[in-house]
Amino acid sequence: MGKLKIKKSDVWIDMTPMSDVMVLLLTFFMLTSTFVKNEPVKVNQPMSVSEVKIPEMNVLNIVVDKNGKVFMSMDNQNDVMTVIQDMDSKFNLGLTAQEMKKFQTDPMWGMDLALLKQYLNLPNDKMTEAITGDKAGIPTDSTETGEKKSQFQEWVTSVVENTDEIKIAIKADSDTPYEKIKKVMSELQDMDQNRYYLITSLKTGED
Repeated sequence: MGKLKIKKSDVWIDMTPMSDVMVLLLTFFMLTSTFVKNEPVKVNQPMSVSEVKIPEMNVLNIVVDKNGKVFMSMDNQNDVMTVIQDMDSKFNLGLTAQEMKKFQTDPMWGMDLALLKQYLNLPNDKMTEAITGDKAGIPTDSTETGEKKSQFQEWVTSVVENTDEIKIAIKADSDTPYEKIKKVMSELQDMDQNRYYLITSLKTGED
């Protein structure tokens, strides 16, 4: 008796739906991801036991390095442009549209207003050197304006007045002197800005 031969057929799987799903997932992660900026000023923040999650959007980051110099950054570049336009108008900085665009894309700012225009005219590599140099840092001393605000307070005021639902976060180095942190907190308190996040411990248990 002859053997029954089973006809073999090729197996074909339609991969089109899987490709569609992969593209959709990739698009989702690209649109919802928050890219971390390469900050020129690095701080070595200590470990914290706090479980409070810091917001990822609409945040004014105030960075205080180990020498007590103050820097700022924001995640929304449109808000950054609005702020620099306001500061340019308020202090007659004479910034051009190109200089403002350069400020908008700078990952962090921290320069005396008198030196800001000169700083923005530097090449990108020289800007990185300048922001980490001896003349860097936003002054916390009073300005010559009628209200006697510091430049730090003027920046914070401009950010608060020109953005919606902005949160303030302070990030300091583990070696930052406590009096420098206290100075920043006092400046905010004088402006009735008493709600902010601390992305570091002000001092360790040994202190």
